Amino acid sequence: MALNGSSQGLTVEQRRVLQMLAGSPTGCTEPALRAHGFRVGLLVGLVGAGLAVAKSETMKAAGRSFGVVRFVITDLGRATVGG
Repeated sequence: MALNGSSQGLTVEQRRVLQMLAGSPTGCTEPALRAHGFRVGLLVGLVGAGLAVAKSETMKAAGRSFGVVRFVITDLGRATVGG
């Protein structure tokens, strides 16, 4: 995790994505997070630090199935952002 000197050691982007995940009870899919400007490397870093988990799932749309990754905040991540 990149440190920026804040009390929790999070960058602005790390804090922003964790707050978004904290406000989403079922987490957010990778495409939704990327649409908000978050890069895959940032998400992978949060998972590696134990602040979020990545879960593979299958979704259906227009009669087709496809795989997506859903990111969910962990208890450690929630405690880190104070939520």
